Amino acid sequence: MNTAISRRFVRFDRASVNALMVVSIAAGLAFPLLGGRFGDVANLVAKGLPVAALALGAALLPGHRWLAAIMAAGAAGDVLLEVPGLFFIGAGAFAVGHVVAILFYMGERRPGLGIGDRVAALALIGYGLGMPALVMPAGAPIGALMLYSVLLCGMAAAALLSRFAPRWTGLGVLLFVISDTLLIMRMGGSLVGGAGVHGLLVWYSYYLGQALIFVGVATTER
Repeated sequence: MNTAISRRFVRFDRASVNALMVVSIAAGLAFPLLGGRFGDVANLVAKGLPVAALALGAALLPGHRWLAAIMAAGAAGDVLLEVPGLFFIGAGAFAVGHVVAILFYMGERRPGLGIGDRVAALALIGYGLGMPALVMPAGAPIGALMLYSVLLCGMAAAALLSRFAPRWTGLGVLLFVISDTLLIMRMGGSLVGGAGVHGLLVWYSYYLGQALIFVGVATTER
């Protein structure tokens, strides 16, 4: 009896996670096209929904509380970045998520790492140290940006050394790095293809990165 109930709940959770993935993908694709058209509150909901749905999906998956926390931090950052005056608090939410992700990935180190893996991870850390100076105007203050960039690239490096990297997670974290590079470029006044195109590149590389991180971790045997 207990086994039958347990199996029923597992099927229910899987169906719920699949439904949340559909919601997340639909909301993630639609946000740049609909964002800002229905008022400030609706815009905040639309911005936070795609990754919040991933966080809830991870929470329903047994053994994926770390993933849920990482996605929840991202969803909180998404919303806070949109609130006037809370940009740095939103960035702090992402930074907390990166720290949580680093701890998680370091505990899931992939066996048999080669020299190429370690060089790639070190290169990412180096990129994190140098990226703000490369994309911001000369003389601009970059201390806080450098701290965030190192945490971002440290998260990506830890993911590449984890056992999730051979799947989608490795590509996901690299897209995350690309998105934040484009975001920092915009802060420095540099745009790729104009404001509209640049905004789409920032959002879709970010959202696709988060979705791939979710899929890569959630589908890897624990």
